[in-house]
Amino acid sequence: MNVLQRRPLLIGNWKMNGSAELGAEMAAVLGEAMPELSAVDIVVSPPATLISVLIEGLRQTPVAVGAQNCHPEPAGAFTGEISAPLLKSAGCSYVIVGHSERRSLFAEDDALVADKCAAALTSGLVPVVCVGETLTQRKKGETESVIRQQIDAIIERLERPDLERIVVAYEPVWAIGTGVSASAEQAQPVHGLLRSRLADVCDSSGIRILYGGSMKPGNAAELLVMPDIDGGLIGGAALAAESFLGICRAAAELC
Repeated sequence: MNVLQRRPLLIGNWKMNGSAELGAEMAAVLGEAMPELSAVDIVVSPPATLISVLIEGLRQTPVAVGAQNCHPEPAGAFTGEISAPLLKSAGCSYVIVGHSERRSLFAEDDALVADKCAAALTSGLVPVVCVGETLTQRKKGETESVIRQQIDAIIERLERPDLERIVVAYEPVWAIGTGVSASAEQAQPVHGLLRSRLADVCDSSGIRILYGGSMKPGNAAELLVMPDIDGGLIGGAALAAESFLGICRAAAELC
């Protein structure tokens, strides 16, 4: 039953959580289920200290490993930071940039996010560019203007061929870590807006736009059948192997 426009992409963002034991469990569970998940792209993004654990555990599977952040410079005197080239050399394939927690807790602005996106592409990583509005902004009717401003910073920074290589994740900030998910009817218009805006400057038909707000096994299918929702950036539900697997299976069943 192939009802999807693009190959789905599911990314588990562990944030500042996890352990070597969880990494081993995740590798075992996903590895065993891979035959039924062959139509889905899967990424696990653990804390930096666990990247090597996941890469080793997932070596015999097509599951990729991603990072949660990168510095915009390739090298230098930036104690505590990790550059995109270092992540690439460690075995990462993807990197999340501009997550709402980076924007709100670490004061990352649109220009810095765009610089990180460019740095990732230069190093051969796929940047997962996060955009999204807060509850206050939504209540004020500012969702569209906020989303446009955030994606326009990326559009202005990148050339067309590079734009077509990115992944975008829409995170309604009010639905992250709250257990409240945007309904499919709330999420799809924003995804459609993002694809339309990208289509103004490049071929956006192949760009995957993920939903990033409390996706769970129980609501994954209703979100993924929307025409412009191509997967999920998953937080809490990615910290339990069976829960993350349930989301991946929901996507695979639509392929």
